[in-house]
Amino acid sequence: MNLTVLKSGLRDLYDKVAGGGRIDEAEAMRLMESKDLNAVGAIADAARQRKVGNRASYIINRYVNYSNYCILSCQFCSFARKKRDADGFQLSIEEISQKAKEALALGVTELHIVGGLHPSLPFSYYTDMLKALKALDARLQLKCFTAIEILHLAWLAKKSVEQTLVELRDAGLDSLTGGGAEIFRKEVRSQIAKGKESAEEYLNVHRTWHRMGGRSTCTMLFGHVESLADRVDHLRQLRALQDETHGFTGFVPLPYHPENNDIPVKTLPTGFDTLRTVAVSRIYLDNFDHVTAYWVGMGLKLAQVALSYGADDLHGTIIEEHIFHMAGAKSPQLQTEAEMVKAIREVGRVPVQRNSFYEPIKVWEALPAAKEAEVTTKKSKVLEENLASA
Repeated sequence: MNLTVLKSGLRDLYDKVAGGGRIDEAEAMRLMESKDLNAVGAIADAARQRKVGNRASYIINRYVNYSNYCILSCQFCSFARKKRDADGFQLSIEEISQKAKEALALGVTELHIVGGLHPSLPFSYYTDMLKALKALDARLQLKCFTAIEILHLAWLAKKSVEQTLVELRDAGLDSLTGGGAEIFRKEVRSQIAKGKESAEEYLNVHRTWHRMGGRSTCTMLFGHVESLADRVDHLRQLRALQDETHGFTGFVPLPYHPENNDIPVKTLPTGFDTLRTVAVSRIYLDNFDHVTAYWVGMGLKLAQVALSYGADDLHGTIIEEHIFHMAGAKSPQLQTEAEMVKAIREVGRVPVQRNSFYEPIKVWEALPAAKEAEVTTKKSKVLEENLASA
């Protein structure tokens, strides 16, 4: 057992998790409130090891935002624009297809496509877009639309959520994105995203998709006006749906960025808070196989550290990201595959290129013994330096 855990007062939770037991909400709160980050991280790392062994993954993908025009005015959002705004945009299907062609030439396996709730685009725009992208390469995985977008499209098409999803699937949709979950508690949601779908509506869209045999990710936006108890409640509801459907492939905790929006939060979530949230998520979400450290929101250095605090995935190469950068993220617009592999190897993990469903495409060869020893020696230095800079 890790000596840090022995000295922390969390040994009972370590023993429970290491033995495959499930922690409850009260125990999750103990971890969320703990000031011993290393002890919480050690428990999370043990949970990660049980799930995925020594592997850590990434995906070669591209983000495409088809439009930032939106009928909603969520207080936390820095992305949405009205038609009167000079910096609003809307892409044609031809423009999206051109971005996809460029991405395919770079070896992407996934397009991640989301946008605002456009006031006038017809439902056929979305189905035609999916069909056009699939026509470029049938192997290209289309991970598209948040739950609120699905509800908007159902309203546009005057169809049920299920029928809307059926038509999108038939047009080429492979998986749903997990965006838009924010924080589920109603009181918090009304402060940061008034007018957006409720927690029940978000969960029901994913439930419907899962019952159709579809898979999706899910998220939590943290570090704004919510409490630690709100985070645990959010995780509880995700875990309950996963118990029911087993349709989530991974969980992505998203640190809030405070610029250019209407929530009075002046500072980013700290590195300490981010790592603790990742760790508790890994421990509590015992029915999830994967937890992603989203480098766009965290920065690559902190995301790299998170691989030792329960995360087992760094997300993707991205190529072009708008939503977090318009909210003040200072991370690069993309990461190369070489940079992702290097970041994973520096913390002693085996890099794995994955697809949209976290299934392996390529497992990188283990390093030679001499190089592995060098990496092991370097690992503690990398973690120490990255934690200091966080």
